[in-house]
Amino acid sequence: MAPKVLGIDSSTQATKALLVDAESGEVLEERRATHPDATEVDPRAWLEAVDEAAGPLLERAEAVSVGGQQHGMVLLDAQGEVVRDALLWNDTRSAPQAEALIEEMGGPEASVEEIGSLMVASFTASKLRWVRDEEPGTARRAASVLLPHDYVSRHLAGGGEAFTDRGDASGTAYYSTRTEEWKPELVELALGSSLELPRLPGTPQEIMARTPSGAAIAAGTGDNMGAALGLSQSEGDVSVSIGTSGVCAMVSPRRPNDATGAVTGFADATGRFLPMATTINAARILEAGRDLLGVSHEEMAQLALASVPGAHGVTLLPYFDGERTPNRPEARATLSGMSTATTREDVARAYVEGLLCSLADGITALEDRTGSSAARITLIGGAARNQAVQQLAPAVFGREVTVAPAAEYVALGAARQAAWALAGTEEPPSWEVSGSRVVEADPTPEVLGAYRELKDRTEGWVRRS
Repeated sequence: MAPKVLGIDSSTQATKALLVDAESGEVLEERRATHPDATEVDPRAWLEAVDEAAGPLLERAEAVSVGGQQHGMVLLDAQGEVVRDALLWNDTRSAPQAEALIEEMGGPEASVEEIGSLMVASFTASKLRWVRDEEPGTARRAASVLLPHDYVSRHLAGGGEAFTDRGDASGTAYYSTRTEEWKPELVELALGSSLELPRLPGTPQEIMARTPSGAAIAAGTGDNMGAALGLSQSEGDVSVSIGTSGVCAMVSPRRPNDATGAVTGFADATGRFLPMATTINAARILEAGRDLLGVSHEEMAQLALASVPGAHGVTLLPYFDGERTPNRPEARATLSGMSTATTREDVARAYVEGLLCSLADGITALEDRTGSSAARITLIGGAARNQAVQQLAPAVFGREVTVAPAAEYVALGAARQAAWALAGTEEPPSWEVSGSRVVEADPTPEVLGAYRELKDRTEGWVRRS
């Protein structure tokens, strides 16, 4: 009988746990527990959720791994206790601190050369600087800093030394993708004092610890790196994840250096790189449209498909909660081109097209910065199940897309990493993703053109209090 492994996704919204056959990748059982809905969360809530979701499955697994939301700042004191609520990736209060740190690191080019990415408010280091500036007492109490997946992994190990991986570490802005090591001096630059950092693995498949019952614990990784593993992405493949955030990620053998900040040069969980273009606004764009129109998800899709490409001139720039790509943390959404003839169908269409245009810009940025055309584009995430999104994506992107079957790909990728650690092989096990389908449509370049014109026209607009 094949061994069983446990993959855990500790995301913004919930903990999802999959018990998986280590040889075939077949999901045997799945459990879930919700998280508080906020950008600032007591991280101990994640431990309660992982105990609820994964606890009943853990005793049946020979290895476990955690994929977690990137960038979140978990500060602990010298006794390993939580100092303050964790600031999550989508908390943009540290935007001024991010700008200041870029300059203190020598400017955009110097920053990107060292950490692989241009710092934005999502990154952990900017949150450390915010704590230094706004909560000096908290800064003095802090002894170590973990990422969300590190905190959950440490809990599964029963405490002890914390550990992480290069993929999630590359989103902190104090890990060098150039030298593949922590840069403690960047922590001191951000916080004004040193912090203990989690141990990094020697190889991606290293067993980092064991549960009290003896199951192997792999290094874990960031959620986007976990999704790439779960999808079995090859070099040049692009995943477009439409969840709380929108993430366009390409597996690449080369470390990108984009001083504009459009593409982040993250590492992946296999030893390669995972350049990404990430938006703060994604599925919630559709939620906002649905609430505005007072319709269900299905009705929202039907309304959008009943309109025409370009929504009779209505265009949405969907920066409802500020934006990360492009970096406009103070922006708000703009709905342009409405007239007395505008219909509910047009508004619904504009919301769907606005979401897809934002992601199309992400794909273009990846191709431009890596010098590689996308070999395959795969849609995943909760909003990828929307029929209007599926039908309009190839039209807005201007090429065919693969719609992956609904699955918890971050948790599946974590399970694949656990199976890899258990096997100790040079490459991760080969698991096939079945049930995908290819969708094609006539390109609608005028839609993307109108969106980009509105984006250019509103550059510099900021929120007014």
